[in-house]
Amino acid sequence: MTAASNVPQIEFDAVVKSYGTGRLVLSGIDLTIEKGEFVSFIGPSGCGKSTVLKLISGLTPASSGTIRIDGMTPKDARETISFIFQDATLLPWRSVRENVGLGLELEHAATEVRKKKAATLLDLVGLDDVADAYPRELSGGMKMRASIARALATNPRLLLMDEPFAALDEMTRDRLNEELLRLRAEQGWTAVFVTHSVAEAVFLSTRIIVLKPNPGRIHAIFPVELPFPRTADLHESREFDSLATQVSHSLREALKR
Repeated sequence: MTAASNVPQIEFDAVVKSYGTGRLVLSGIDLTIEKGEFVSFIGPSGCGKSTVLKLISGLTPASSGTIRIDGMTPKDARETISFIFQDATLLPWRSVRENVGLGLELEHAATEVRKKKAATLLDLVGLDDVADAYPRELSGGMKMRASIARALATNPRLLLMDEPFAALDEMTRDRLNEELLRLRAEQGWTAVFVTHSVAEAVFLSTRIIVLKPNPGRIHAIFPVELPFPRTADLHESREFDSLATQVSHSLREALKR
Protein backbone atom coordinates (compact mmCIF):
# COMPACT_ATOMS: atom_id res chain seq x y z
CA MET A 1 0.00 0.00 0.00
CA THR A 2 1.33 3.46 -0.87
CA ALA A 3 0.59 6.71 0.89
CA ALA A 4 -1.63 9.25 -0.84
CA SER A 5 0.04 12.59 -1.36
CA ASN A 6 -2.99 14.65 -0.30
CA VAL A 7 -3.68 13.06 3.08
CA PRO A 8 -2.30 14.31 6.41
CA GLN A 9 0.81 12.63 7.75
CA ILE A 10 -0.92 11.74 11.04
CA GLU A 11 -4.60 11.73 12.06
CA PHE A 12 -5.91 11.05 15.56
CA ASP A 13 -9.71 10.72 15.70
CA ALA A 14 -11.25 10.39 19.20
CA VAL A 15 -8.32 8.26 20.36
CA VAL A 16 -8.49 6.70 23.82
CA LYS A 17 -5.78 4.59 25.45
CA SER A 18 -6.05 2.61 28.66
CA TYR A 19 -3.85 -0.11 30.08
CA GLY A 20 -4.49 -3.51 31.69
CA THR A 21 -6.27 -2.51 34.88
CA GLY A 22 -8.38 0.04 33.05
CA ARG A 23 -6.16 3.00 33.95
CA LEU A 24 -7.02 5.71 31.43
CA VAL A 25 -3.85 7.24 29.97
CA LEU A 26 -5.20 9.26 27.02
CA SER A 27 -8.74 10.44 26.41
CA GLY A 28 -10.39 11.94 23.35
CA ILE A 29 -7.30 12.90 21.34
CA ASP A 30 -8.24 14.62 18.07
CA LEU A 31 -5.28 15.91 16.10
CA THR A 32 -4.00 16.29 12.55
CA ILE A 33 -0.30 16.67 11.70
CA GLU A 34 0.59 17.67 8.15
CA LYS A 35 3.59 16.52 6.16
CA GLY A 36 6.77 18.45 6.96
CA GLU A 37 5.66 19.67 10.39
CA PHE A 38 7.80 19.49 13.51
CA VAL A 39 5.33 18.96 16.35
CA SER A 40 6.43 18.80 19.98
CA PHE A 41 4.39 17.33 22.82
CA ILE A 42 5.03 18.80 26.24
CA GLY A 43 3.32 18.32 29.57
CA PRO A 44 3.75 17.09 33.15
CA SER A 45 4.97 13.56 33.86
CA GLY A 46 2.27 10.95 33.37
CA CYS A 47 0.22 12.92 30.85
CA GLY A 48 0.76 10.37 28.07
CA LYS A 49 3.42 12.05 25.91
CA SER A 50 5.40 8.86 25.30
CA THR A 51 2.19 6.90 24.80
CA VAL A 52 1.32 9.18 21.88
CA LEU A 53 4.57 8.15 20.17
CA LYS A 54 3.92 4.47 20.87
CA LEU A 55 0.46 4.77 19.32
CA ILE A 56 1.83 6.46 16.20
CA SER A 57 4.55 3.86 15.80
CA GLY A 58 2.20 0.94 16.31
CA LEU A 59 4.09 -0.27 19.39
CA THR A 60 0.79 -0.23 21.26
CA PRO A 61 -2.78 -0.15 19.90
CA ALA A 62 -5.42 2.45 20.70
CA SER A 63 -8.20 1.25 23.01
CA SER A 64 -10.72 3.11 20.87
CA GLY A 65 -10.72 5.72 18.14
CA THR A 66 -8.70 5.76 14.92
CA ILE A 67 -5.08 6.56 14.07
CA ARG A 68 -3.98 6.93 10.46
CA ILE A 69 -0.43 7.46 9.19
CA ASP A 70 -0.33 8.59 5.56
CA GLY A 71 -3.85 7.17 5.34
CA MET A 72 -2.69 3.77 6.64
CA THR A 73 -2.85 2.01 9.97
CA PRO A 74 0.27 2.45 12.12
CA LYS A 75 1.09 -1.22 11.49
CA ASP A 76 0.95 -0.81 7.71
CA ALA A 77 2.94 2.46 7.87
CA ARG A 78 5.69 1.06 10.12
CA GLU A 79 8.32 0.92 7.37
CA THR A 80 8.03 4.69 6.88
CA ILE A 81 8.68 5.49 10.57
CA SER A 82 11.88 5.73 12.62
CA PHE A 83 12.02 6.07 16.42
CA ILE A 84 14.77 7.74 18.49
CA PHE A 85 14.67 7.03 22.21
CA GLN A 86 16.14 8.90 25.18
CA ASP A 87 18.88 6.26 25.36
CA ALA A 88 20.90 6.04 22.16
CA THR A 89 20.46 2.21 22.26
CA LEU A 90 23.61 1.53 20.23
CA LEU A 91 24.83 -2.05 20.12
CA PRO A 92 28.09 -2.03 22.11
CA TRP A 93 29.73 -4.80 20.05
CA ARG A 94 29.21 -2.94 16.77
CA SER A 95 31.22 -0.01 15.44
CA VAL A 96 29.52 3.32 14.83
CA ARG A 97 29.40 2.54 11.11
CA GLU A 98 27.82 -0.86 11.76
CA ASN A 99 25.27 0.62 14.16
CA VAL A 100 24.21 3.22 11.60
CA GLY A 101 23.75 0.53 8.95
CA LEU A 102 21.73 -1.79 11.19
CA GLY A 103 18.31 -0.84 9.82
CA LEU A 104 19.50 -1.34 6.26
CA GLU A 105 20.97 -4.69 7.24
CA LEU A 106 17.59 -5.76 8.63
CA GLU A 107 16.09 -4.74 5.28
CA HIS A 108 18.67 -7.01 3.58
CA ALA A 109 20.33 -4.15 1.71
CA ALA A 110 23.59 -5.03 -0.04
CA THR A 111 26.80 -4.50 1.92
CA GLU A 112 28.05 -1.77 -0.41
CA VAL A 113 24.72 0.06 -0.19
CA ARG A 114 24.91 -0.04 3.61
CA LYS A 115 28.48 1.23 3.65
CA LYS A 116 27.76 4.08 1.24
CA LYS A 117 24.62 5.17 3.11
CA ALA A 118 26.35 4.98 6.50
CA ALA A 119 29.28 7.02 5.20
CA THR A 120 26.94 9.73 3.87
CA LEU A 121 25.00 9.98 7.13
CA LEU A 122 28.07 9.92 9.36
CA ASP A 123 29.40 12.82 7.34
CA LEU A 124 26.07 14.65 7.74
CA VAL A 125 26.12 14.29 11.54
CA GLY A 126 29.85 14.98 11.85
CA LEU A 127 30.95 11.48 12.91
CA ASP A 128 32.87 10.36 9.85
CA ASP A 129 36.14 10.52 11.80
CA VAL A 130 34.88 7.98 14.41
CA ALA A 131 33.12 5.58 12.03
CA ASP A 132 35.20 2.64 13.25
CA ALA A 133 34.98 3.52 16.96
CA TYR A 134 32.70 1.67 19.40
CA PRO A 135 29.93 3.24 21.51
CA ARG A 136 32.01 3.08 24.70
CA GLU A 137 34.50 5.47 23.04
CA LEU A 138 31.90 8.16 22.32
CA SER A 139 30.55 11.06 24.36
CA GLY A 140 26.83 11.27 25.08
CA GLY A 141 26.32 13.79 22.31
CA MET A 142 28.21 11.65 19.80
CA LYS A 143 26.10 8.62 20.72
CA MET A 144 22.93 10.60 20.02
CA ARG A 145 24.35 11.75 16.67
CA ALA A 146 24.96 8.10 15.80
CA SER A 147 21.42 7.23 16.88
CA ILE A 148 20.00 9.99 14.65
CA ALA A 149 22.09 8.79 11.71
CA ARG A 150 20.84 5.23 12.25
CA ALA A 151 17.23 6.42 12.33
CA LEU A 152 17.65 8.33 9.07
CA ALA A 153 19.41 5.50 7.23
CA THR A 154 16.13 3.90 6.14
CA ASN A 155 14.81 7.18 4.65
CA PRO A 156 11.83 7.60 7.00
CA ARG A 157 8.97 9.91 6.19
CA LEU A 158 8.20 10.27 9.89
CA LEU A 159 10.70 10.60 12.76
CA LEU A 160 9.50 10.01 16.33
CA MET A 161 11.71 11.23 19.18
CA ASP A 162 11.15 10.57 22.88
CA GLU A 163 13.27 13.10 24.83
CA PRO A 164 16.42 12.16 22.89
CA PHE A 165 18.56 14.95 24.38
CA ALA A 166 17.25 14.94 27.97
CA ALA A 167 20.39 13.43 29.49
CA LEU A 168 22.78 15.85 27.76
CA ASP A 169 24.24 19.10 29.02
CA GLU A 170 22.62 22.31 27.80
CA MET A 171 25.38 23.25 25.37
CA THR A 172 25.38 19.83 23.71
CA ARG A 173 21.59 19.81 23.58
CA ASP A 174 21.48 23.21 21.88
CA ARG A 175 24.06 22.10 19.33
CA LEU A 176 22.13 18.92 18.53
CA ASN A 177 18.87 20.86 18.24
CA GLU A 178 20.45 22.99 15.51
CA GLU A 179 21.81 19.85 13.85
CA LEU A 180 18.39 18.21 13.93
CA LEU A 181 16.74 21.16 12.18
CA ARG A 182 19.49 21.23 9.56
CA LEU A 183 18.92 17.55 8.80
CA ARG A 184 15.16 18.07 8.61
CA ALA A 185 15.63 20.95 6.15
CA GLU A 186 17.81 18.73 3.96
CA GLN A 187 15.70 15.59 4.08
CA GLY A 188 12.13 16.81 4.54
CA TRP A 189 10.79 14.32 7.09
CA THR A 190 7.98 15.07 9.54
CA ALA A 191 8.92 15.03 13.22
CA VAL A 192 6.96 14.29 16.39
CA PHE A 193 9.04 15.16 19.44
CA VAL A 194 8.48 14.65 23.18
CA THR A 195 10.27 16.94 25.63
CA HIS A 196 10.02 18.42 29.12
CA SER A 197 11.91 21.54 27.99
CA VAL A 198 9.84 24.55 26.96
CA ALA A 199 12.87 26.21 25.35
CA GLU A 200 13.64 23.10 23.31
CA ALA A 201 10.02 22.80 22.15
CA VAL A 202 9.90 26.46 21.06
CA PHE A 203 13.24 26.26 19.27
CA LEU A 204 12.46 23.11 17.28
CA SER A 205 8.77 23.19 16.53
CA THR A 206 6.25 24.41 14.03
CA ARG A 207 3.57 23.58 16.63
CA ILE A 208 3.60 22.74 20.34
CA ILE A 209 0.92 20.52 21.89
CA VAL A 210 0.47 20.95 25.66
CA LEU A 211 -1.06 17.88 27.31
CA LYS A 212 -3.07 17.89 30.52
CA PRO A 213 -2.80 14.84 32.83
CA ASN A 214 -5.22 12.42 34.52
CA PRO A 215 -6.12 11.37 31.87
CA GLY A 216 -3.88 12.81 29.16
CA ARG A 217 -5.72 15.15 26.82
CA ILE A 218 -4.92 18.21 24.73
CA HIS A 219 -4.89 21.36 26.84
CA ALA A 220 -3.53 23.88 24.33
CA ILE A 221 -1.91 24.11 20.90
CA PHE A 222 0.65 26.81 20.06
CA PRO A 223 1.71 27.54 16.48
CA VAL A 224 5.39 28.52 16.36
CA GLU A 225 5.82 31.14 13.64
CA LEU A 226 9.51 31.85 14.23
CA PRO A 227 11.42 31.77 10.93
CA PHE A 228 13.74 29.02 9.73
CA PRO A 229 16.66 28.41 9.73
CA ARG A 230 16.97 28.79 13.51
CA THR A 231 20.24 29.35 15.34
CA ALA A 232 21.23 29.70 19.00
CA ASP A 233 20.75 33.48 18.77
CA LEU A 234 17.00 32.88 18.55
CA HIS A 235 16.93 32.11 22.28
CA GLU A 236 17.73 35.77 22.98
CA SER A 237 14.92 37.21 20.86
CA ARG A 238 11.81 38.87 22.25
CA GLU A 239 9.56 36.62 20.14
CA PHE A 240 11.18 33.47 21.53
CA ASP A 241 10.89 34.69 25.10
CA SER A 242 7.26 35.68 24.64
CA LEU A 243 6.21 32.31 23.26
CA ALA A 244 8.21 30.40 25.89
CA THR A 245 6.43 32.40 28.58
CA GLN A 246 3.01 31.56 27.08
CA VAL A 247 3.81 27.85 26.89
CA SER A 248 5.15 27.84 30.46
CA HIS A 249 1.97 29.52 31.68
CA SER A 250 -0.11 26.94 29.81
CA LEU A 251 1.84 24.13 31.47
CA ARG A 252 1.07 25.55 34.89
CA GLU A 253 -2.60 25.82 33.97
CA ALA A 254 -2.57 22.20 32.75
CA LEU A 255 -1.65 21.03 36.26
CA LYS A 256 -4.74 22.62 37.74
CA ARG A 257 -7.75 20.39 38.22
